[in-house]
Amino acid sequence: MSRRARHSARAGILPLLVLCSLVSASAQEGDAGGARVDVALVLAVDVSRSMSFEELAIQRRGYAEAITSPEVLRAISRGAYGRIAVTIFEWAADTSIRQLVPWTLIEDGADAATVAARLRRQDSRGARRTSISGAILTGMALLETVPYRADRLVIDVSGDGPNNQGAPVTGARDAAVARGIAINGLPMMTSGGFGTMFSIPDLDEYYRRCVVGGPASFVLPVDGWDQFAEAVRRKLVLEIGGLVPRQPGDRRVASATAEEGDIVPVQFAAPEPYDCLVGEKLWDQRRWQFDGDR
Repeated sequence: MSRRARHSARAGILPLLVLCSLVSASAQEGDAGGARVDVALVLAVDVSRSMSFEELAIQRRGYAEAITSPEVLRAISRGAYGRIAVTIFEWAADTSIRQLVPWTLIEDGADAATVAARLRRQDSRGARRTSISGAILTGMALLETVPYRADRLVIDVSGDGPNNQGAPVTGARDAAVARGIAINGLPMMTSGGFGTMFSIPDLDEYYRRCVVGGPASFVLPVDGWDQFAEAVRRKLVLEIGGLVPRQPGDRRVASATAEEGDIVPVQFAAPEPYDCLVGEKLWDQRRWQFDGDR
């Protein structure tokens, strides 16, 4: 076995070890009553050091505002059960996992306000490296502990760079999809700031080819931080309703509760090969210039 393969095998185990304490806390705090929910949704939020303190704060506010928005609450109320389960964690390297909100039931504005208040009470902490695979594996482990009976299981990954640490991202994606989990992506197509040399210009395509998968999965790119809160709101409406664009190439969505926008439909067959190890290769090429902070 090569050195890279041995490292990848070890790296795939790390998020599960890190999650031992998180899983225990989530199980203790969650309602063990086994209520039915329309979706169990894991929100995985990138806090790698490529983002400034201000950008981290925008992320936090964006999620808090979206969860309490009338559009999201309306989407929840229109579900078969009228409630969803949500957990939120921040990630960077596969050993940098911080759960912000344990599994929580949301069925009305008061529930959503409780989640938003919890987000606003805490500050995000930037950390080294970018392990999308670690985020997916963490999401899978959390979904194993959800104390509700969910019709759909979804991991939502937001980030501003490709995987450059931990297990290869495609292996984590395929493992999740094999368990019936959908992975959606919110790639942030921002530029500048700390760690730009490890970014790629086609991050939306990278997410589409290498990260997302499963039933009703999609990619929703964000071109600027001023769009972030709106993008999160639209993304949550789609995820709660299990919606996808009507046809490949048609940017309209299948519900009046979500507006037209930059939804990128997922293709099952890529027309040309794509290198899903581009982030790892960039890291190997350029880490000596940057002291490894992304």
